[in-house]
Amino acid sequence: MRFFRQYSAGGNPGFGAPKKRYQSAFTDKDAVPMNNLSAMLSGQHPQIWNSARHLDNIPIVNTQHLVPPGARAVIVAAHPGDEVGIAGGLLQLLCALDHPLQLLSITNGAASHPGSNQWSEERLRVFRPQESVEALRRLGLPMHSLKWVRAGFADQTLAEREQPLTQFIARYLKAGDVVFSTWREDGNDDHDAVGRCSAKAALMVGATFIEVPIWAWHWPVREQGKIPWHRAHKVRLDTWTTARKRHAMHAYASQLDGEPEIGIAPLLPRVILDRMGQPYEIVFM
Repeated sequence: MRFFRQYSAGGNPGFGAPKKRYQSAFTDKDAVPMNNLSAMLSGQHPQIWNSARHLDNIPIVNTQHLVPPGARAVIVAAHPGDEVGIAGGLLQLLCALDHPLQLLSITNGAASHPGSNQWSEERLRVFRPQESVEALRRLGLPMHSLKWVRAGFADQTLAEREQPLTQFIARYLKAGDVVFSTWREDGNDDHDAVGRCSAKAALMVGATFIEVPIWAWHWPVREQGKIPWHRAHKVRLDTWTTARKRHAMHAYASQLDGEPEIGIAPLLPRVILDRMGQPYEIVFM
C-alpha cells in the first residue's frame, strides 16, 4: 500500500529532475549522462521549438474551450515542479475563472541529486514538496482550498509501477474532469509513465485527457518529426501571467544550482527557465 495524503489547505505537498536519458529523442549512440543536461541544452543541440513556422501555425485554444464551464481541472505531476511546467499559466487562468482544481503529485523528487551531500535524498524528500508549495503560492492559487494529493511513489520507478499508478490516479478522477499531464512521448521515463497512466485512468472514468510536453522542448532538430504538431494547440498567456509563472519556477531552489565538483549541473538551467517563460503553453489534444 502506497502512503499518500490529501491537502485541502496549505500543507506540505511537490521540476522533475531529468531521469536516465531522453529515450524518445536519442538513440543509444546519442545517450548523454543527465548530469550533463544543462551543457547539452545550452548549445550542443538546437531546439525544435525554435522553428517559427511550427509555432506560428499552432492554433490558439480558448481556455473556456479547453476546460468547459463548471468542469474540474486535474493536474497530474510526476515530480515537484512539473505542475508549473505543465500548467503554470493555465492554472492561473483557470483559477481566475473559478474552476475547481485538483493536483496529484506522484513523487517527491528525492532522487534528483545522486551522490550529493548538500541535497541528500532525506533533505530533498522534505524540501522539494515545500518548493512546490511556494511556487503555487507565487502563482496566486488559493492554497487554503486547493485539493492536493501526494502519492508517495519513488522517482525513477514509475514505468515499473504502471498498474498501481493508474489505479491511484483513477481513484481521484471523475467523469467530466479535464486531466492534464506530461506527454506520453516526452522522453523522460517518469514523465512518459505518468502520461500513459493518466490517459488510461481518464479513459476508465470518462474524463478528458490532455497532454503537455516538457522535456520535448529540448529535443534536437532531427527529432521534430516525432512531435504531433497536428494535435498541438497554444494557450496564450498575458504579460502578468507569464511573469508569475517565471517567478514560480524560481521557487525550485534545489534545482537552480548544480554541484560541479561532483558533476551535477543545474537541473533548471537558464535555457529551460527561458523556455518555460514563453508567453504561451502548448498542449496536445
